[in-house]
Amino acid sequence: MNRPAANLTSHKLYSAPPQFCEAMLHDIEQAERYIYLEMYKFGNDEVGIRFREALTKAAGRGVQVKLLLDSWGVSNHETFFNDLVAAGAEVRFFRKIIYTFDFFTKNHRRNHRKFLLIDDHVSYMGSANITGYSQQWRESMIRLTGGITLMFKRSFLESYKIFDKYIFNKFTYKKSKFLDHFELVEDMPSIYRQRIKTKLERLISKAKREIIIETPYFLPGHNIRKLLADAARRGVKVKIILPRHSDVRAIDLLSSKYYGFYNANNINLVFYTLNNLHAKVLLIDNEIFGLGSPNIDYRSFRYQHEVMLFGTHKGIVEEVFNHVTETMRNCLEFDHISWMRRPRIEKLLGWMLLPFRHLF
Repeated sequence: MNRPAANLTSHKLYSAPPQFCEAMLHDIEQAERYIYLEMYKFGNDEVGIRFREALTKAAGRGVQVKLLLDSWGVSNHETFFNDLVAAGAEVRFFRKIIYTFDFFTKNHRRNHRKFLLIDDHVSYMGSANITGYSQQWRESMIRLTGGITLMFKRSFLESYKIFDKYIFNKFTYKKSKFLDHFELVEDMPSIYRQRIKTKLERLISKAKREIIIETPYFLPGHNIRKLLADAARRGVKVKIILPRHSDVRAIDLLSSKYYGFYNANNINLVFYTLNNLHAKVLLIDNEIFGLGSPNIDYRSFRYQHEVMLFGTHKGIVEEVFNHVTETMRNCLEFDHISWMRRPRIEKLLGWMLLPFRHLF
């Protein structure tokens, strides 16, 4: 099949899991050469079973199928994939759990990336896992076709090679460019060099009109908090879109400790009220977008293998703008008085969790 390899031929940003799951399954059915799937969570549920069966059929018709799944994020026993492996696919589990005296520290460094790549032509990447319980969540998964798939493919194959390696504080990261519109920034766990965070800091510091961040967990370090406050002081509109209640209550309690700071510095907080918000989106000046797997928190920046696509492609910028506009229709503004009157136990728990903020 002759397919364009040096350009971007189409793009579509999905927010609803049922829609992008159906699109993914359709593309898997159409695959002819290979399917590469890198995922943090792959559920042993109706959704996971549908994907497993589609991948098994693809492998059975001769398509090369490779899966890289995180062994912390995936609770499935390897037998869940027996039929898929028997059909000729290869399934690797990223760094299996190690039972040692520093159990939590070593096992904290996970592969949080999300990719589905097909035939050097079709790419999906973004925020979502393959799970049934998240089907009603609001996500951000982009489908791209064209030569950009080759950039994602290089990223996948490098992760595939190091699936059982322990990597920490090694000053290695990848930054790839595609045409003039896209930059893929990949992070490996490091206390000292966090390239995605550095990229975000640079974009925030250069913003002229507006910064929009949509994230399920918002627990940035001092530098990002300061840069957002500095941006607001120079007249930039700063908006942070969060779930009203995320699926990790401890992060909500920790994050809320800083809401007074944001309010005092004209950083506008809004809270999504329908189900759970799990999208991870950045929009700067309605000119630069960011989409990918990392949350705005210590855990993503320091300890996890993450990937984020930045770009200036006008069509994708427009889609991201439409996405955040739709999100905002179901949001409530931050109420400072209600926050000040929140239960004392919530305030206390926020303070008690503070020493452990690097683990979230």
